[in-house]
Amino acid sequence: MHVLVIGATGFIGRHVVTCLLQKGHQVTAVARKSERLSEVQWRNSVRFIACNIHDPATDSQSFGNPDALIHLSWPGLPYYKSLSNIEETLPADYFFLKKLVMAGLKHLLVAGTCFEYGLQNGCLHEELTPNPVTPYGLAKDSLRRYLVAIQQLYPFCLQWTRLFFTYGEGQHYNSLLPQLDRVIDNGDPVFKMSGGEQLRDYMPVEETASYLVKLIETPTFDGIVNVCSGTPISVRRLVEERIASRNASIKLNLGFYPYLDYEPMAFWGDNRKLMSLINN
Repeated sequence: MHVLVIGATGFIGRHVVTCLLQKGHQVTAVARKSERLSEVQWRNSVRFIACNIHDPATDSQSFGNPDALIHLSWPGLPYYKSLSNIEETLPADYFFLKKLVMAGLKHLLVAGTCFEYGLQNGCLHEELTPNPVTPYGLAKDSLRRYLVAIQQLYPFCLQWTRLFFTYGEGQHYNSLLPQLDRVIDNGDPVFKMSGGEQLRDYMPVEETASYLVKLIETPTFDGIVNVCSGTPISVRRLVEERIASRNASIKLNLGFYPYLDYEPMAFWGDNRKLMSLINN
């Protein structure tokens, strides 16, 4: 299968491309710039295109005729409250994806987000009504709705994958675990964090990438699916396990940072639909 990957050199994208190649797929990798290409081992195994997909002049024909598209790009993260999510990225993404669908693309997998659920606590399943409270979550949910509307005129398979908390190699340097690793590497005695009582759903990036590839290999599925572990863990426990795995000796300054006002205290994903799709 020929798969077009948008955001190929990003945190999740680089692992998705690796997984696709390992499974024998042909990949056209797209990213805004080629600078990060030197960081990936697959740079000589794909067709790479450096371009800004949000530029109206971008020619959809330049990507060839892929069998499927995995869309992982979303500039501006982790600024979830920035209005640019709504005012710039949302319309640009919509027009780009619409252009590809009108050109004949029949299979589209898009990275959504658990932030579409808003402040709902507990185990979150796909049938819940989205209630985003951030511009980022609102933009993602709106993009999904726009794409569903396009399906009425240009039939195609739309797989909307709501990602939860992914961690691992290539993660943004300001994320929790990369911050902790830097403090350990620097030999600092204390790590400043929130109270750590939040329950979250964490998954290694390699596992996330594997699930995304298995979904793109399942073109009979159309709809929303949570990509998550299905198992809640407290942020404090996650940090303590990372400290133990690194044999580090460091104290936690709990409560130094306030809890985020746009995240509920305890939420995780229901992954039963994902497991059913993967196992079948």
